[in-house]
Amino acid sequence: DKYEAGVYSYIWAEIWSADAFAAFEEVGLDKPEELARMGRKFRNTVLALGGSKHPEQVYHEFRNKSATVDALLRHKGLLD
Repeated sequence: DKYEAGVYSYIWAEIWSADAFAAFEEVGLDKPEELARMGRKFRNTVLALGGSKHPEQVYHEFRNKSATVDALLRHKGLLD
């Protein structure tokens, strides 16, 4: 069903978004130099590579891991 496929895609986008933001949280939101470094890494992988590679491969190059649902659950208050 198209609706279910749309919901599935939307949830995966939320997972990747929360996990990507977690990368910035992990370096410290109060550390401008580290945030800038992470921002450059994001720009040079996710934004620069875009659709030139499979999305999971691009994301893995950014985070050095696959996205997990943990950050999304934490951001929604469902996980400590």
